[in-house]
Amino acid sequence: MSRKPIIAGNWKMNLLRGQAKDLFEGIKSFVKDYSAKELPTIVIAPVFTSISAVEAVKCDCGCGGTKISIAGQNCHWENSGAYTGEVSVEMLKDAGCDYVIIGHSERRQYFSETDEMINKKAKAILAGGLIPIICCGETLEQRESGVTDQHIASQIRAALSGISSEDVAKSVIAYEPIWAIGTGKTCDSDEANRVIAMIRNVVKDVAGAEAADSIRILYGGSVKPNTIAEQMSKSDIDGALVGGASLKADSFNEIIANTMKVVVSK
Repeated sequence: MSRKPIIAGNWKMNLLRGQAKDLFEGIKSFVKDYSAKELPTIVIAPVFTSISAVEAVKCDCGCGGTKISIAGQNCHWENSGAYTGEVSVEMLKDAGCDYVIIGHSERRQYFSETDEMINKKAKAILAGGLIPIICCGETLEQRESGVTDQHIASQIRAALSGISSEDVAKSVIAYEPIWAIGTGKTCDSDEANRVIAMIRNVVKDVAGAEAADSIRILYGGSVKPNTIAEQMSKSDIDGALVGGASLKADSFNEIIANTMKVVVSK
């Protein structure tokens, strides 16, 4: 099964509209010289207030903008209603998004998001015609206690509960060991690949072999230009969800370039 890699940048709560536009322009100018076939799938996730600013410069004049997809950093599972401060899938789609990140450890930790909530969001995203990027990962305490696989398998089973095999195949999973996010620590590539292969086996059990072969599973956690080549050389790692290194065009573009050097389509 050939899976096209994804390089996704999660900008988190950073960058004002002008800054977001400038960063997008820097990425756009790099990718314009490559065909969509040569490039991995490139996704950036600005803050909600900057989505329209970024979308406005995605013209199809050959400048590269249309080679970059946009993601929301979160969503609510309802289409509308009395949910102050939330944003719906329909609203994100209207703003120009193709993907939505859900289940990030920061959302789970700081905003008490549960597996049940993440499952509702995944279903709403798929029903709305967008693609969920479902995050999972373990804490340092869980890793040291030897429950990494058990914990992550539980997260994946809950997130995909009640979702058809066809929709699972369209989805994206991002494995982010919590102890490696923003810490400068990177999970050993062989171990990251082992965990991701385990996740793929869980998907196979939940949704079947075809879905497991099709779904793209990313690694996230202090991904840098000098780590991506080794990560992308592994059998089951299909790309990266990049945090800090996505906030500068040079480093994000280097991650894209180094990905292309290893493989464009596995």
